[in-house]
Amino acid sequence: MSRSYLFVPADSERKLQKAADCGADALILDLEDAVAAEARPAARALARDYLRGRDNVWVRINPIDTDDADADLEAVMASSPTGIVLPKPRSAADARTLADKLDALEQQYDLTQGQTRILPVCTERPEALLSLDGYRGATPRLAGLCWGAEDLSAALGASRNRDMDGNWLPPYELARSLCLIAAAAAEVAAIDTVYTDYRDADGLAQYARNARRDGFSGMLAIHPGQVDVINTAFIPSARDLERAERIVALFDANPGAGTLGMDGGMIDRPHLIQAQRLLQLAAKLQSQ
Repeated sequence: MSRSYLFVPADSERKLQKAADCGADALILDLEDAVAAEARPAARALARDYLRGRDNVWVRINPIDTDDADADLEAVMASSPTGIVLPKPRSAADARTLADKLDALEQQYDLTQGQTRILPVCTERPEALLSLDGYRGATPRLAGLCWGAEDLSAALGASRNRDMDGNWLPPYELARSLCLIAAAAAEVAAIDTVYTDYRDADGLAQYARNARRDGFSGMLAIHPGQVDVINTAFIPSARDLERAERIVALFDANPGAGTLGMDGGMIDRPHLIQAQRLLQLAAKLQSQ
């Protein structure tokens, strides 16, 4: 479970080196939107070399139905990335297609079967929003779901995706909500999208706090300067940890229970999963 996922253009050796020291919980080496087509062969080589011996480094490949996606995977899988960020999936079927490709490549490179996780950007095509329930049980490799507004707004023909106060307009608020709900149904982490104004630290802090309030467990970042703000916003409070501990203890004391009463309300399996993730994050932060 990570709080911050920083995108880094894979064609920039300078940015790759800088990203290593920025404090992000996870890095995403970008071979898609941040890299021009003619620069991708060199970017793949840089990504392959950068991945070796590093923890929690992901790669955003090109859409799975392109030749570039196969070239991306062939280049980076030998270096054992933590996972693959899947852009522009039309449905969960694209995640299953990617999982099949990873099965073959892990065998080819003598990697542990199933170790490479998948993080789809699940809202970038309009048709994808109509079948997000398909991620439930789609593949054991599914690590979470994240969402994006820029490609969706382009596909919809919209001139903007936020109002004058910076709030998401209704189609994109819907996409955000559906991502969160689909992730909960699939029992995986929900990762909120980027805050594009990297100079607005106060706005970012408020957005990240709202994301955590709503149930997201982390957030994408586009600039190293955003990382500390995001990490701070997603640090669990003592009150949150105490409640999480009680939820886990209650389910441990009632094995097999689907729904239990606590503090005058009802809790069920999604509450347990969220509590476990929160405690895992706290343990990870304590060990750092």
